[in-house]
Amino acid sequence: ALFTGRSCLAGDSGRLVCRLDNAALAMENEARLLLFPDMDANLDGLSCAEKLARAQFTIHLKHDEHNQTVPRQSSPTLWHVLYADRYTCQDVVTLPSHPDVQYTILMFNPDSAGNPLDHFSSEEAGLHSFYFVLLLAYFVASCIYVQPLYQALRKGGPMHTVLRVLTVALGLQGMSALCNYVHLARYSRDGVGFPLMGSLAELWDMIAQVSMLYMLLSLCMGWTLSRRKPQSRPLQWEQTPTSTAVAAGVVIAQGVLLLWEQYSAVDSEHHSFHTQRSLPALLLLLLRVTLALVLASVLYQITSTERSTLKRDFYLSFTKGCFLWFLCHPVLVFVSSIFNEHQREKVVTIGVILCQSISVVVLYQLFLSRSLYWEVSSLSSVSLPLTIVYNKPKFDT
Repeated sequence: ALFTGRSCLAGDSGRLVCRLDNAALAMENEARLLLFPDMDANLDGLSCAEKLARAQFTIHLKHDEHNQTVPRQSSPTLWHVLYADRYTCQDVVTLPSHPDVQYTILMFNPDSAGNPLDHFSSEEAGLHSFYFVLLLAYFVASCIYVQPLYQALRKGGPMHTVLRVLTVALGLQGMSALCNYVHLARYSRDGVGFPLMGSLAELWDMIAQVSMLYMLLSLCMGWTLSRRKPQSRPLQWEQTPTSTAVAAGVVIAQGVLLLWEQYSAVDSEHHSFHTQRSLPALLLLLLRVTLALVLASVLYQITSTERSTLKRDFYLSFTKGCFLWFLCHPVLVFVSSIFNEHQREKVVTIGVILCQSISVVVLYQLFLSRSLYWEVSSLSSVSLPLTIVYNKPKFDT
């Protein structure tokens, strides 16, 4: 039997449509489609014929188009579709001289009016609307904050590099959301979508992930190393061989895991690396938890020896932003286990995007805050490894 596809259909009114290019050839081959709910359950150890006999129902391909209503289920069910014909399960097969049977399968869920016209499976339902709302929020926020952010970046100062990285990461997340929205908008109409836009969305998101990881890790390593040096030069983002090697090594490791996770799930049409169904995805979770623990240890050592209350508040706020960025994924994966299986991926995907966006906002507020900005920029090189300007800035009181 040939695995054709799968889709999570709602409990009622789900529909499968099969269109044949050559119905006569399908009849000659005794072609049929077999539908299995939860195919992986209780099929191990069975023979080929016994596995095919476990199908919930069979569609015999005799016409140019078949419309089959999926049997009612108590909850959304993941249906697996297999193709079989007269040559299936034969030990010795004589290959026919005629071409293969060509067919197209579409699986529909009920739309808002109850008609089976929705291309999205129950696992994906709602993501299109979420990306639309997210893009609207990005647009409104950009209209409000683009001018003060541009002025802050133009002035330079000790936080200039950090603000640039945050801006790039947030911009890449916005581009990822736009690409996902375009892909899903087209998919809602034709059931195919725009795969190139989906791949670009994953690419922009991966670049944002590694950029933020490099910045956060470099800052913490730079703070730790600079505290051991005499106060003999202005503040700067430390680029010592040790800090650069550690940050680059971790970034490369995460990048490899992200790419590995993407290629390990090629059967998913709207795949996101926020899922947790493969070995690289589990390794990514472990890496993020490990990084959170390392950063917690580093920042605890810094805050425990810091005397200034304002400086401690700065480090604590920075720690909150780091924890939100790194731990949101593992925590949401754990929390999603209480939801139904068809809801878990949506919970993780939407939750990670929102939490990481909030983390960027928290870090923006921290580094743009005027009181903290002046306190941090006036510290010696033992506190923050960030470049400062020599002209004292003037703030309106």
